[in-house]
Amino acid sequence: MSTILTLNIEQNVIERAEIYAKYSKKTLSQLVEEYLLSISSRSNNDNIQLEPITSQLVGIIELDENKNHKELLTDALMEKYI
Repeated sequence: MSTILTLNIEQNVIERAEIYAKYSKKTLSQLVEEYLLSISSRSNNDNIQLEPITSQLVGIIELDENKNHKELLTDALMEKYI
């Protein structure tokens, strides 16, 4: 069942969103609905939906469990530039 929703959004944001919607071959309503569905599913980790490319990449890298992401980034940058 569809319901009408009224939003107050800056005109320039609407114009840019309409261009994006046209490029995506979707309506502005479809984009808003998809966005609301995506953010509402984030609150429940069991329902997180990944984009196809992201789901293909999940788990392909094995990380050292003894280091956090900042240490891994530091190591990678040091290896690259030093």
